[in-house]
Amino acid sequence: MESGTALETRIRRFDEDSLAEAAELIMRGLPVAVPTETVYGLAADATNGEAVARIYAAKGRPRFNPLIVHVPDLETAEEIAQFDALARDLARRFWPGPLTLVVPKRTNAPIAELVTAGLPTIAIRVPAHPAMRALLGATGRPLAAPSANASGGISPTRAEHVLASLGGRIPLILDAGPTGHGLESTIVGVTGGEARLLRPGPIDAEKLGISLGSASCHVEAPGQLASHYAPVKPLRLEAVEARPGEWLIGFGTIAGDANLSAAGDLVEAAARLFERLHEADAQPAGAIAVAPIPTTGLGIAINDRLARAAAGRSARS
Repeated sequence: MESGTALETRIRRFDEDSLAEAAELIMRGLPVAVPTETVYGLAADATNGEAVARIYAAKGRPRFNPLIVHVPDLETAEEIAQFDALARDLARRFWPGPLTLVVPKRTNAPIAELVTAGLPTIAIRVPAHPAMRALLGATGRPLAAPSANASGGISPTRAEHVLASLGGRIPLILDAGPTGHGLESTIVGVTGGEARLLRPGPIDAEKLGISLGSASCHVEAPGQLASHYAPVKPLRLEAVEARPGEWLIGFGTIAGDANLSAAGDLVEAAARLFERLHEADAQPAGAIAVAPIPTTGLGIAINDRLARAAAGRSARS
């Protein structure tokens, strides 16, 4: 997809055969569109960084904002995230259903860092729609799934909406008719026994039946901050070679101390971005440098993320 080669996008009625094809594509690291009870989602294996990067590539998403991870049940969710009593109560009352909980991620959770955009929290929910639940069962993987539309577009509630927005960018759309709610899930952040409404949705505050704090505009959403997941060390961008005392993250022919993608593959680079920043921050070198990344396709999102990571921590002469 990042090469610019158009795909043949097929709409298939949701049944056992189309489900099997969708699961096979997911296991190959490709995203597929699938209905949920809220809107159609663009699902990919949340444990595979390159698969997640292909979501961003298909959507043309300008920033690496956190994605919602879909799992089949609360037990699976608790293997990935930490639930306090309040979060567990909300999950038991509203799952399966259109409620997303933002809770601390377990340090050993097998979730690609690109899913959480380097944050210590994870957005997670148990969907109710039979098609998404069947896909979770067929793959046996947690699925990252933002809305299946080009970034900035109208969220899709029918397969035809997805085709109009993402035709040529994804291989398959599972069609199970119009979605029920037609509105993205309610998002509630829960930490320290307190809940905050982060995004309104089908389940309003009255239905939740709890006292909600002020909506957060920045804690869980890195795209809303000028600087987020910034490394401790100074960060210099557009570096063609390392200066004394720098750890260089390379790209393409600029090898560096570690490389985002020796082949110059932007999907691979996006998948490795947060891992490389963590690695660089742990090195003895006192500063970090990053090689130039093309400002095309997925490179726009990578550069946006790097600019935010460098904000206030630039190491310039």
